[in-house]
Amino acid sequence: MARVLFLATLLSSGSTVVGFHAMAPAPAPVIAAASDLKFALEEVAARYAAEGHERVELVFGSSGLLSRQIQDGAPFEVFLSADEEFVNQLADAGLARDRGVLYALGRLVLFAPSGSPLVPDPELNGLRALLERGAVTKFAIANPAYAPYGRAAEAVLRKRGLWERLQRSLVLGDNVAQAAQFASTGNAVGGILAHSLVLAPPLRGQGKYVRIPESDHPPLRQRMVLLKRAGPTAEDFYRYLQQTGAREILHRFGFALPGGSGPPEG
Repeated sequence: MARVLFLATLLSSGSTVVGFHAMAPAPAPVIAAASDLKFALEEVAARYAAEGHERVELVFGSSGLLSRQIQDGAPFEVFLSADEEFVNQLADAGLARDRGVLYALGRLVLFAPSGSPLVPDPELNGLRALLERGAVTKFAIANPAYAPYGRAAEAVLRKRGLWERLQRSLVLGDNVAQAAQFASTGNAVGGILAHSLVLAPPLRGQGKYVRIPESDHPPLRQRMVLLKRAGPTAEDFYRYLQQTGAREILHRFGFALPGGSGPPEG
């Protein structure tokens, strides 16, 4: 009898129940982003929320693995790739709204943590000299099989004739953020990393670095796209990423901007 009365009470107050459900917050849209964006995009998302917009959830990883997860049905709504080819593949597979927009051009740096014998230089002559002395213990890059920054690092090392000689010393991160951890800890002499990561607090001031010439590797054309499941908040955040405030943050973290400024010196 009590159960019947309880159900009758719920039915009689249907408008209240409906109103309660309407007030329940919707899940935050999940934004998948290449790991070189970690600190820049976290700052963008914080500003977005501070300006009164809905919250978004950020997930970082290598572009290749994130792309595979999207193909496997991961519930992402926006994808920011470090290599535009992954966006093109998703568009060809019918998983994206369109082919998205180019949002940044990435840059590589040669980084040496404090206390390392490696003296960074654009032509990697210091790394070559250490190899000749047998003084390279570990050297970190992102895994070229998954990460665009890893493929670019491999291209640099091949151009400088160091790829084969470094094989026994290479430590591969699943993504460029993990490679940055490897390059700055243990007994690694350094690594080839994303410029954006050496400008962020974990590495900033923890060593020396130099930008690697863009001509030494294929361009890191970073493209983002709305995925088919994107809702209104994801669409709004996608537009926000193309506005001046977000672009200024990306520029401050070392990204060159399409139709705009190059990365800051330093």
